[in-house]
Amino acid sequence: MATTRPAAKKSSGMSKRHDCIALVLQGGGALGAYQAGVYEQLSGTHYQPDWVVGVSIGAINAALIAGNPPARRIERLQEFWHQVSSGMGPLSDAFAAPPYARAAAGMQRPRGAFNQFSALWSAMLGIPGFYRLQLLPALLQPDGTPAALGLYDTAPLRATLERLVDFDLINSKKVRLSMGAVNVRSGNSEYFDNFERVIGPEHVMASGALPPAFPPVTIDGEAYWDGGIVSNTPLQYVLDMRSRESLLVFQVDLFSACGDIPVNLAGVQQRQKDILYSSRTRYNSNMAAEVANTRKAICDLLGKLPKKLKDDAAVRNLMASMHAAPTDIVHLIYRQARYELESKDYEFSRASVLDHWQAGQQDLRDTIAHPEWLKCSGLTEGVTQYDLTRHTRPL
Repeated sequence: MATTRPAAKKSSGMSKRHDCIALVLQGGGALGAYQAGVYEQLSGTHYQPDWVVGVSIGAINAALIAGNPPARRIERLQEFWHQVSSGMGPLSDAFAAPPYARAAAGMQRPRGAFNQFSALWSAMLGIPGFYRLQLLPALLQPDGTPAALGLYDTAPLRATLERLVDFDLINSKKVRLSMGAVNVRSGNSEYFDNFERVIGPEHVMASGALPPAFPPVTIDGEAYWDGGIVSNTPLQYVLDMRSRESLLVFQVDLFSACGDIPVNLAGVQQRQKDILYSSRTRYNSNMAAEVANTRKAICDLLGKLPKKLKDDAAVRNLMASMHAAPTDIVHLIYRQARYELESKDYEFSRASVLDHWQAGQQDLRDTIAHPEWLKCSGLTEGVTQYDLTRHTRPL
């Protein structure tokens, strides 16, 4: 997929300031092109992820990144997003053209109306390389069969993953890959991690099997649904599983927890979806910061004890457990355009995919260029949070 903004130039003269860099990708369907744009811009810097963690569409993007060598990652992301945005054919390309080109072609319909039509198209006809509507409705299928448990057939996604992702490379563990899913039977969240098991296309599909649209994916006798049902943001998994090395997290969210009070039912649906799928990202990161800073305060207090008490085995063990390497969490949050509606996460038009991709590029560029960028990094223990992207919505 061609984009209209250049990738960032390679950084020079800068050493890696963190032991591990994690890229954390939220779920959000068609909005996932924003994450691809963030990664394209990130790939031109020295902040290359050692660990990619995703849920739902974030898991697909994560697999495309971890499952390709660095030189081919952008190409594969572009190929995936070009394919899934090709459903409306020439009409999709026409609305992706610049405004002056659309005016010359007599295409002056409001963008919101076009987006709704595109979302309806996706719902009725499916998405190339992703999912297709079943020939027989789920209600007419035999009970217990996969076809009875979802409205769409996701076989096209398996073929796409097998073509675009090198699972041998993923399982070589050169980049850590973790993807969140939900065990249908237990209702518990579970992560498929290439440091702990062999990963195949079924694990990626399980992370994105959102009911009732998609049937569950069975792995080793257990059925799994989309990880976003429990938590759409895998940040907590990263914080729970991190080692004692210094960590930089790029947290890329597709739904903003903050927003305006709705003025109509359509706005109510949209706002409800934003709150539901933002998954309290800020709450999780705030709690992580509070815990880490409390641990540091305890450690500082223990350091003031008399030497005799410091030499006590229990005190030494407590001090050792309190030490934690610094963690920087950089938030990148997609802030929707005014014309976008509740259907934004299943509206796959070429125009919207390009808009989201370019917004991701711009937000990452603005973040790294911000004068507050990693200002406190490496100076203290604990967790430092950054949200440096623009706070105005695009028109």
